[in-house]
Amino acid sequence: MEYLSKQRYDELAAELKHLIEDVYPKAAEDLAEMSAQGDRSDNAGYREARRIQGKTISRIRFLQKVLEHSRVINPDVLPKDRVSLLSRVEFTNLSTNTRMTFQIVSPHEMDLEAGKISLQSPIGTALMGKKVGEIAEAQAPSGTLRLRIENITFE
Repeated sequence: MEYLSKQRYDELAAELKHLIEDVYPKAAEDLAEMSAQGDRSDNAGYREARRIQGKTISRIRFLQKVLEHSRVINPDVLPKDRVSLLSRVEFTNLSTNTRMTFQIVSPHEMDLEAGKISLQSPIGTALMGKKVGEIAEAQAPSGTLRLRIENITFE
């Protein structure tokens, strides 16, 4: 079971709808057109159309599975005094004295450029359940990171 924000759930549902209603029919049409041109063994257009159709089917199946096994999380029921899913956490890396802020999200929402880290990442896992002022230790490839929670907010 995965928990997603309402926004991300809606984005994935919209992508799935677009793939089913627009992309797949076009891919099937292109494949039929290329197939009608004769010898498939020497037809690059046919091979490309099959590749696109296969990628589309694969993405549709993936999204269907994600949405089937996902639930929209209600942010109102999450604890406000500790780090949890959808919380924005400001913390200090004690070894470099660097302050960072990230939102803790599900793996399907992770986007480092947008400041969103997965709750399954080493830092996300270490921060989960901690309160302001507590120290979290995250095991990273570069070694153990000691992170002090400075602030927790929710959007």
